[in-house]
Amino acid sequence: MLGNKQTISSKQLLSLMILFEFGTAIVVHIGLESNHATWLSILIALPGALLLYGLYRYLYRQYPDLIVSGYIRKIVGPYLSWPLNLSILAYFIYNASRNLREAGDLLIASVYDETPLFIINTTMALVMIYVLSKGVEVLFRLAQVYILVILFLGITGLLAVSFSGEMEFSNLFPINGGDWRNVIQTAYPSILLFPFSELFAFSTIFPLLNNSKEAGRTGTAAILFSGLVLSLTQGVQLLVLGNSIYVRSTFSLLTTISVINVADFLQRLDAIVMLLLIICVFFKMSLYCYAVMAIWGDLFRIPNTNKLAAPVGIVILFMSIFSAWSFPEHTDEGQRSSMVMLFLVTVAIPLFLLLVHFARKTFRRLREVS
Repeated sequence: MLGNKQTISSKQLLSLMILFEFGTAIVVHIGLESNHATWLSILIALPGALLLYGLYRYLYRQYPDLIVSGYIRKIVGPYLSWPLNLSILAYFIYNASRNLREAGDLLIASVYDETPLFIINTTMALVMIYVLSKGVEVLFRLAQVYILVILFLGITGLLAVSFSGEMEFSNLFPINGGDWRNVIQTAYPSILLFPFSELFAFSTIFPLLNNSKEAGRTGTAAILFSGLVLSLTQGVQLLVLGNSIYVRSTFSLLTTISVINVADFLQRLDAIVMLLLIICVFFKMSLYCYAVMAIWGDLFRIPNTNKLAAPVGIVILFMSIFSAWSFPEHTDEGQRSSMVMLFLVTVAIPLFLLLVHFARKTFRRLREVS
């Protein structure tokens, strides 16, 4: 059970959820299986994302004062809860380190080619540690400010692309990219898992809300808005780059922005992509870091989880450096093992908890009747 005072508003939750969903998905190319129909796969994945979020919300409503590690202990008992909670803990650490690594690699690939990866990642990790050491409320207040910055940057970039004359609407056709099965298979499970199922991390946040009833509507709004923006972003990249370049680009948004030229005056808007990445990745890995701190504090009965920011941040930093020796290896690992882990943690475990919860309720009612 959390001892923190409930201080997070629905507007702050909405802001951080949107930034969290954007994460690296706003910059890197997601859903490669469907090629240039990724924008459509994102839209098709939205109903599944809402259903999965409803599952997270249902489990929370059954135990409104507990974070995920607490209600796992209530549902399956103290012995089985430990391996489940440790698995979730390990995955949150791993996913935070992946986000930090992707941000560092993009910064090196674009502008900081002479700067060591360790220096870039350390800088971002230190800022994260400092913010979380002041309390998670600070992170949410920052999100409420920076969501406005992200919207301004996004609108600016979209207008620049529109006026550049680089968009070719013929690049959008044929819409299905050759095979509708690829579009569906990309939506389920690929895009459903990344980025939508990652909202499972907010199971450590819900008890902090000052109005728990708003979590459902807020999460629904965040999923729909972020999904539409991600679909629009992928569609614009396709219109500018064409299918061949779009599929082969590692950082397709950066490639898209780099070709903008408005009247030989407005050029080199790479800074927009850099700011988008840094801001969104910062909030995503910070939320993961807090989730680790909250679960760790709950498992080991640590009353002040703010003190865990430094050790958790340091672990995330070194994992981001040593998890892969190169970015291609990092990407390949994400397409294979990371997606399996993501499914197990964000889909399989919640479904297992739901089944056990229903079974316990059924047996309890049968005992009461008898």
